[in-house]
Amino acid sequence: MDGHMKILSGGLSTELEAAGLLIQGDPLWSARLLQTNPQAIKDVHKSFLKSGADVLSTATYQASIEGFQKHLGLDVEAAAELFHVGVNLAKEAAEEIVRPGKEKILIAGSIGPYGAFLHDGSEYTGGYVTDMTIEELKNWHRTQMQCLASAGIDLFALETIPSQKEAEALVSLLREFPNSKAWLSYSCQNASLTSYGDNFEEAVKIAVGTEQLVAVGVNCCSPDFVAPLLASANKIQGLEIGWIVYPNSGEKWNHNSGWQNHNERKPLSADALEWVQLGAKWIGGCCRTTPSDIASLQQVLRPAT
Repeated sequence: MDGHMKILSGGLSTELEAAGLLIQGDPLWSARLLQTNPQAIKDVHKSFLKSGADVLSTATYQASIEGFQKHLGLDVEAAAELFHVGVNLAKEAAEEIVRPGKEKILIAGSIGPYGAFLHDGSEYTGGYVTDMTIEELKNWHRTQMQCLASAGIDLFALETIPSQKEAEALVSLLREFPNSKAWLSYSCQNASLTSYGDNFEEAVKIAVGTEQLVAVGVNCCSPDFVAPLLASANKIQGLEIGWIVYPNSGEKWNHNSGWQNHNERKPLSADALEWVQLGAKWIGGCCRTTPSDIASLQQVLRPAT
């Protein structure tokens, strides 16, 4: 990975829902469409590329072998193949959008937290890690990472991780894939704590000296949290990789009633330059962010393009 600023894509599922696809509340979320409507996923990938994204994340955040078996009735081989479908859709989208003079599009294999599979809201709290060991967490994530690595991703997106414990498991597991790179991003409940309640400044220290990580940071939180989180963590000695930040729109998710506080929506571009000054080298959007948000990011971060 070079040292240039990378612009990530935005809310994949947000755009799928805007197209009229019913995925909210689905235990597989957008990953179900890998089987039922792959073209819709590719179309959204292309819309983000047209808006200036340099990185596409696969539609595998809520995907797992066990989940595909349980909710789609697939055997292990067919379930594993859907991870390859997810990677290939992103690759095909990148091949079909011609962008003269632009750098190669990176394909990031999305790995969400174990709580996403549980589909009980625990991905927003990380409460399940209390009763799980590091090895149990590694064993859960290993198969999904094997599937994505074999499909030929450019790096892993270890994302929306609510706790330091699960992050430690993933970083340890990453060593089993010595030729792979990754970014690690936490979900945070406020301007100082991860969703589980770990101090963010302490949680990101696991990236110190980890050569396989290209970035560490935060995603799927309010944009207002980003600057204070980075400012506090910038005091860490030995953390030489850049920050990755891709917050949501500022709205809040309630597991029972959906998105709330629509009036608090904040454009990503409003604070992007401050994030760059604080060391962010990978910037994009998460839930409820759109291709227009990514286009506005490009205008701010690359005004000459």
